[in-house]
Amino acid sequence: MAFVAIRRLQGLIPKYSINLRCHAPIQRAWYSVAAVGSSQHTLSVKNKIDSTKEKALLGGGIKRIEKQHLKGKLTARERVKLLMDAGSFIEYDMYLEHDCADFGMQKEKYPGDSVVTGRGTINGRPCFVFSQDFTVFGGSLSGAHAKKICKIMDQAMLVGAPVIGLNDSGGARIQEGVESLAGYADIFQRNVNASGVIPQLSLIMGPCAGGAVYSPALTDYVFMVKDTSYLFITGPDVVKLPASNLEINKTIGPNKPNNSDNVSAEFTVSSGC
Repeated sequence: MAFVAIRRLQGLIPKYSINLRCHAPIQRAWYSVAAVGSSQHTLSVKNKIDSTKEKALLGGGIKRIEKQHLKGKLTARERVKLLMDAGSFIEYDMYLEHDCADFGMQKEKYPGDSVVTGRGTINGRPCFVFSQDFTVFGGSLSGAHAKKICKIMDQAMLVGAPVIGLNDSGGARIQEGVESLAGYADIFQRNVNASGVIPQLSLIMGPCAGGAVYSPALTDYVFMVKDTSYLFITGPDVVKLPASNLEINKTIGPNKPNNSDNVSAEFTVSSGC
């Protein structure tokens, strides 16, 4: 009966109306419920979803993935696949994109932004994981990136499951300014709230600087990968200017000093991940 009433109402409304300003007839398009729910519309939506998913799976693109492999590093998704039980990983917010419109960023968006998040099992035990994607803006943290990490941390706290962070990030996304820093503040707050409540593990998989180092320092255990992982509060290029030391990249960031001198990391693992 409701559909009959709608059809009758549409029949009473004229197809043309008069614009009072220009007195020119304007034709209005009336869209039926059937058109929106038609098979053609459904197919169009499905194709768009499939296309977006394909882009999300490629991260920053094939060329950047190949560059990552040449450095002896895996991609964010390859790391998750290797870590989790086969078929157990359920991804969250795969299509989420950043909303920055400054510095031309609105023209460069990637579904999922620069981090892969979700839940799954390891040896049959539930856990939550995030894996930063260095192929997308160097794994830098945006507002959207931070929201994805905070979401899994909140859910991990809710069910009492561990959180594992695969860190491969240049730190805050400078184009987003304060919003990126606020995102780190949200993550740090959750690191503190989760301390002593759920296990928090951080794996340093590449060159990490700034906020990408502060958060792992607040977690329970930190693992570093031999030859490919670095921990910088400030990057070597910045420190090198006043220090005038060309070898500084090998002395302040890699796994050996961090494991032996200042105990930033508890474990070192072999390269190739």
